Amino acid sequence: MGRVTARVPAVRIELAEDGIRSVSRPDTLTVEEPMEIRVQGQSLSVTMRTPGDDFDLTLGFLVTEGLISGAQDVATLMHCQDEGEDGRPTFNVVDVVLAQGVPLPDTSAERNFYTTSSCGVCGKASIDAVRTSSPYDVKTALPSVDPQVLGRLPDVLRQHQKVFDRTGGLHAAGLFSPEGELLALREDVGRHNAVDKLVGWAAREGRLPLDGAILMVSGRASFELTQKATMAGIPVMAAVSAPSHLAVELAEQAGLTLVGFLRPPRMTVYAGAHRLVAG
Repeated sequence: MGRVTARVPAVRIELAEDGIRSVSRPDTLTVEEPMEIRVQGQSLSVTMRTPGDDFDLTLGFLVTEGLISGAQDVATLMHCQDEGEDGRPTFNVVDVVLAQGVPLPDTSAERNFYTTSSCGVCGKASIDAVRTSSPYDVKTALPSVDPQVLGRLPDVLRQHQKVFDRTGGLHAAGLFSPEGELLALREDVGRHNAVDKLVGWAAREGRLPLDGAILMVSGRASFELTQKATMAGIPVMAAVSAPSHLAVELAEQAGLTLVGFLRPPRMTVYAGAHRLVAG
């Protein structure tokens, strides 16, 4: 596994009434490196990610793109030892061998999966291409959630962001039980990668669909994250920031409860308010 953080030279400048003060000292930053996903030797996707949990990221991506239904559809996962500029292996390529009988995904140029750390759907041919049909029905999953439980999630998520404490430059996604217990947490420079890492973990653990889980994300609620939640069967997603209008539209169509601006003591419910019932 590659480095998660790196030390770089920096100059800290402070503005004061009596002038400017500057101090040269190293700073800790989040590592961002490309990772290529190959399926049986054919390139499928490239994403900018924080190294670590690469196999979970790969599994989660394949699940949330509707290319596999779970870990049982994969025979093997392995790092290809590609060499970096210094001649050392970078472990930035993951090759997937599908189980017998699982159809190969379309790797043609028309289905462009190139993603960046800021936007996971920028390479899609059209908006219709990302409206993937979920194999799970979240409308009837997890009939009620206590708003008091939701109110505790941001603090729990923040307390477990270990790499963020050192860098200040990572998104986080956490899976919680209806009682507010943290089931798993992942950090990544890309918010979509953090969610894919969680879904990949759930696939490995045989937990799909996640119909009894709450997804909490540290940033905004984009269309893509809402889609990933529905593809994993997650019935409730909460974010500390705003959703996009397409995220709300998809949540309404899928029957997902979408909460934004979750900053206790307030929150805004954009879809699925019927689930929020005081205990």
